[in-house]
Amino acid sequence: MLRPGKRISSSNTFVLKRVFPVIWFGVVAVLLVVAVTTWRTTPSTPVIVFLMPVLVCGIGYFVMRRLVFDLADEVDDEGDALRVRFGHEEERIPLADIMNVSYAGMTSPPRVTLTLRTPGRFGREVTFSPPRTFLGSLAGSNPLVNELIERVDAARRR
Repeated sequence: MLRPGKRISSSNTFVLKRVFPVIWFGVVAVLLVVAVTTWRTTPSTPVIVFLMPVLVCGIGYFVMRRLVFDLADEVDDEGDALRVRFGHEEERIPLADIMNVSYAGMTSPPRVTLTLRTPGRFGREVTFSPPRTFLGSLAGSNPLVNELIERVDAARRR
């Protein structure tokens, strides 16, 4: 059961949004530096050696923009509302203001998208990554998300 004040977003969000991109783009930069160094010693280096790091960088950015960069940094359950934080900005979203809760568990990271009745500080949709559960990922559902859906429905009926 969800407890008021309990964090319902993954504790790995910081790593996914801040650490992993630095490592990803750092490795790609190192590959590009190696390609340039190789080209200086061997001028007949194929052009693909330079294009691959640029292509990998572009694909990585596109995937991260679609799946990681839009995730809320932290989402806390406050009983009748959720407190959502992006950086230093926070917003309190009453459960009754949530129109839909959708879950995409087969993505990495899993994503919960809250569609709001009226756009808030962060827009009409707020997305976060819930903590991973072993059985939930096998079943394609997440107990935390299922309970949140029930609570949102109950709040709307009141």
